[in-house]
Amino acid sequence: MAQKPLKMAIAGLSHGHVDWVFNRPGKTDIVLVGVYEPDRALAKKYAKRYKLDKNLFFDDLEKMLDQVKPEAVSAFGANSDHITVVRACAPRKIHVMVEKPLATTFADAQEIQTLAQKSGIHVLTNFETSWYASNQYVEDLVQEGKLGEIRKVMVNDGHQGPKEIGVSEDFLEILTDPLKNGAGALMDFGCYGANLMTWLLKGEKPVSVTAVAHQNKPEVYKSVDDEASIILQYPKAQCIIQGSWNWPFSRKDMEVYGEKGYAIAVDATTVRQRLEEKSPEAVVQLKPRPAPYTDPFSLLAAVVSGRITLDKYDLYGLPVNVTTVEILEAAKESAMSNKTVFLK
Repeated sequence: MAQKPLKMAIAGLSHGHVDWVFNRPGKTDIVLVGVYEPDRALAKKYAKRYKLDKNLFFDDLEKMLDQVKPEAVSAFGANSDHITVVRACAPRKIHVMVEKPLATTFADAQEIQTLAQKSGIHVLTNFETSWYASNQYVEDLVQEGKLGEIRKVMVNDGHQGPKEIGVSEDFLEILTDPLKNGAGALMDFGCYGANLMTWLLKGEKPVSVTAVAHQNKPEVYKSVDDEASIILQYPKAQCIIQGSWNWPFSRKDMEVYGEKGYAIAVDATTVRQRLEEKSPEAVVQLKPRPAPYTDPFSLLAAVVSGRITLDKYDLYGLPVNVTTVEILEAAKESAMSNKTVFLK
C-alpha cells in the first residue's frame, strides 16, 4: 500500500537551502500545501522560478497554518525566526523541521523543547553531516568499542565564505546579521561540531567552552566573525571545532581519536581508520546512507508517519540540538569576554 504523502508547508524563502524542496524529481512523499513569505518580491520570484500557483503563497504565517492545515512545516527563514515558527505550529499540533542550528539563543532552544514536549510534536534540525554515511560508520566504531573511549575529536567545517561562493542576497543578509544568524562562521559552521560531539557522547555536556572568533575580512563581513575556533573540554575528552569562512574550498570532516585507535570521516562516504598500533591506516569506502536518510524531507515524512523512530540522541533530535545551542551561546560569550565559560 502506497504511503500517503505528507502535507508540508514552508515558512520562509530567504534561506539558500529552500530550493531543494522544489528540486526533488520523482519523489512523492511530500506535497506542498502552502508557502509563507512576507517579502512579496521574494515570493513572486520563487513563484515564477518554479511555476507555482500563486494561491500557495501567504504573507501571514498563522493564516496559512489555519487555512491549509499542514501536517508539518519546514522553516527556511532566519535562525532567529525558528522560535516564531514553533510558537505558531506547536499549539496547532504541526510538526516542524528547521535548518541548522535549532535557534540563536539557549533560551529560545529551551522554549522550543518545552513547546514540543507540551504539544507532542517533533521538532527536527537538519544538518548536512547527518546524511553522511562516514559519520554513522565512525559512531558505530565508537559504540562497538573499536576505538576505545573517546579522548580527542576534531571537526572542521567551512568554505571560502558565503559572499565568495555566491549565495543569494537574501541569504547573505541573514548570514551576516548577528541577530538573525546568531553569529557568523561561529554559528554557521561551529554548529556542526557541537552537534556531532554531543551525539557521539550521547548528550553529555562539556565542562567548559573556550572560543576565539575573528574577522579576517572585516571589509566583507562587517558585523560578524568569519573565523572561529571552539574548544570543548569534557572530563576525559576534548573537542576542537574549527568553523571558517576562510578555507580555500568547502570541507566538512571529522577526526575521532580513542584509547585504541582513530577514525577520520574525510567526506560523506570515505573513512580513514587505524584500529591497532601495529596495523597500517586503512581507507574504507562506503555507500551513501539508504533512503530516507539522504533527503531531510523524506526523513521528516518518515518520522511524522511513524515509519521511523529516532533515537533519543539522534543528530536531528531536540536533546542533542538544545545542547548544541547551549554550547554555541557559551562559545559566543567566551569569544567576546576572552575567557573560558563553564557550563552548569
